[in-house]
Amino acid sequence: MSKYDPLRDYLAGQTRERIAMTFTEIETVLGFALPASKANRAWWSNNPHNNVMTRAWLAAGFETEAVDTEGECLTFRRTGLAPAISGYSEDRQPPYSAIGRQSRVNAKPAGREVESAGTRRSIFGCMKGTLTLDPDVDLTQPADPELADYLDRKYGAEDFA
Repeated sequence: MSKYDPLRDYLAGQTRERIAMTFTEIETVLGFALPASKANRAWWSNNPHNNVMTRAWLAAGFETEAVDTEGECLTFRRTGLAPAISGYSEDRQPPYSAIGRQSRVNAKPAGREVESAGTRRSIFGCMKGTLTLDPDVDLTQPADPELADYLDRKYGAEDFA
């Protein structure tokens, strides 16, 4: 449990898309004063590795914007559901039903989609576009030329022409 969980719970309970707050209001929600680093704009960045408090608003599905350190205020903007897992580029996939078709995702009256139980991330496509193959290389041939020669002698050379 993090000491910033009250902020996460507060933001998660909000229905608005944008929540403007002063630093004093955030301190009231937390129940303690923010550290001196609140005066640095970088402290309010949306980098989850920046500080523990960042993870609280990201876990609630929000990001910061319009940070004014001199005026001590900022806006939390809803980004959707929980943040994506680093390294996976596809959206969450609905689970397959027993007959092999994807189950439907229920819609809330507000128009936002809710994930059905059992939804999981797909790793297919996470490396898309990161690898280029040389078209002149036959990937079905052994990587060792001596092994290729041995196999050709033993079983005969294959002719695909």
